[in-house]
Amino acid sequence: MDMLLDLSRFSGRVSRLERRYEPQALEQRDDEFRVVAPVELQGEATRDVHTFHLVGRVTTTLELNCGRCLESFTVPIAASFDVVYVPEGTGAGDAEREVEPDDVSVEFYKDEVIDLGQLMREQFYLALPMKPLCQEDCKGLCPECGINRNRETCACRHEWVDPRLAALKALLKPGEPGTPGQSGQ
Repeated sequence: MDMLLDLSRFSGRVSRLERRYEPQALEQRDDEFRVVAPVELQGEATRDVHTFHLVGRVTTTLELNCGRCLESFTVPIAASFDVVYVPEGTGAGDAEREVEPDDVSVEFYKDEVIDLGQLMREQFYLALPMKPLCQEDCKGLCPECGINRNRETCACRHEWVDPRLAALKALLKPGEPGTPGQSGQ
């Protein structure tokens, strides 16, 4: 199904928008996620001469890789959007103008067409967690042997020494107070 919204077909002022896309329609190699459920796009498009205002919601399920253990997991997405589309080239001469708060929801269209695929992909990225975790208390991978600590335990010693303090540790002579393993008496 085509993901381009033909603006020349808008005859009235307000039009209802309901689309459903299969996951493979939104596949791209460079995305940080994979769409694994049908995508539902619902909303309203309001036309004001050459400006189009799209308000709605996009829902689906995305598959991500955990930032700690690298296992894949799914995240339900229900993202609302409120975007104003203006013709490309509008405001192009305002390079030195200060960005207003309302400008962040302004997009451009060209040739009387809006790319809904781009709109949905942007909403997916905005809805992604900053650091995707399969579970809040994910233990991650062992830095020594690489096993997934959520499923297995290992015998590796996990002693981290701040490299900035390594020179100070070298100054301590064996048997002196403060040396690791000494009582300090």
